[in-house]
Amino acid sequence: MMTHAAYDCDVLVIGGGIVGLSAAYALTRTAPGTRVTVLEKERAPALHQTGRNSGVIHSGIYYPPGSLKARYALRGAAEMVDFCRDHGIAHAVTGKLIVATDRAELPRLHALVQRGREHGLPVRELGPAQIAEYEPRVRGLAAIRVGTTGVCDFRAVAGRLADEVRGAGGLIRLGAEVTAIDRRPWGVAVRTADGLVVRARVLVNCAGLHCDRVARLAGDDPGMRIVPFRGEYYELARPELVRGLVYPVPDPAFPFLGVHLTRGHDGSVHVGPNAVPAAAREGYGWPVVRPRELLDTLAWPGSWRIARRHWRYGAGEVHRSLSKGAFTQAVRRLLPGVTEDDLRPSPAGVRAQAVLRDGTLVDDFLIREAPHTVHVLNAPSPAATASLPIGREVARRALLRARAAGWKPPTLESVE
Repeated sequence: MMTHAAYDCDVLVIGGGIVGLSAAYALTRTAPGTRVTVLEKERAPALHQTGRNSGVIHSGIYYPPGSLKARYALRGAAEMVDFCRDHGIAHAVTGKLIVATDRAELPRLHALVQRGREHGLPVRELGPAQIAEYEPRVRGLAAIRVGTTGVCDFRAVAGRLADEVRGAGGLIRLGAEVTAIDRRPWGVAVRTADGLVVRARVLVNCAGLHCDRVARLAGDDPGMRIVPFRGEYYELARPELVRGLVYPVPDPAFPFLGVHLTRGHDGSVHVGPNAVPAAAREGYGWPVVRPRELLDTLAWPGSWRIARRHWRYGAGEVHRSLSKGAFTQAVRRLLPGVTEDDLRPSPAGVRAQAVLRDGTLVDDFLIREAPHTVHVLNAPSPAATASLPIGREVARRALLRARAAGWKPPTLESVE
């Protein structure tokens, strides 16, 4: 058995996005004195999913009661607003409209009303005239308003979490890409690209777009693969066309919310995203192709099963990606007055979507455990909203793993 001094840290977190930083933050607060290190391969935290999303604090209305997404989004939305207020981070609780533009969408809209009420959310049903009271330029047959939706600067939230971790004695190493993981009876040893070796009692995998690869490096079969979907955005040249947040009625067959309009914390209005397969884990544009990552996606049977099952939907997304006119037409369903000239390209994001071998798109958050290890294997939207409760859950599991290995972390009783 290794001595305490032989470990470089007690818990090692791979991934400096908002989920990894929230887990590190929760560890330092739940069990003060626990030595925490975060390894992030980029030059700064939160440069991928966290820093490239639409900045929406989701209400939780879309998610089935009892799911992790519902539980954590409902709790996380309120906590995120409190965190932003307490730390002076730009945010606003604006509410949002979910708008039906076709009669076939009305039953799904009504189902969302019922779900919102089951969750205890403030949901108001609107007719066309009432829609115009909130959004004069938006058109629809009916809508619902969800009062608890908001916006914030998630990159600033991640930065504050990093500061809190450092302030509690934690270590965040940037430019530290993990290349090898050796799991032993006493814990794990992780090697980075520059030759650094970090020994820890417990490993927490919050690597986002690379979480399945990290799981395999640790010797675990995650039972899924990350299939990257690029979400492309435009910015509205006339932000006065939209007052707040406007969404279409989502298709329950897909985990994507469709093209929507988001007035951010800075007053700009973003339009999107679509969802097109990316040729790289960090494929933020069509020219970005990484052959090894693309082959990894194509070699996974689930990728082909998705393609066969949803090729019509996928073809429409690709068409809107390649044709600004087609994208504009999709936006006009909600905002008839928008023109192509109103849409200016904005940075894209990539969603780390877990896909099972049978082609199932994993819809809920997915956290799995192995000896000395906790893997976060699916944490797309609303993970930023839900990051504080997700972080606590990951921290709880990591501390219990540490105890199972024979170590008594400080104040472990508080996480049981």
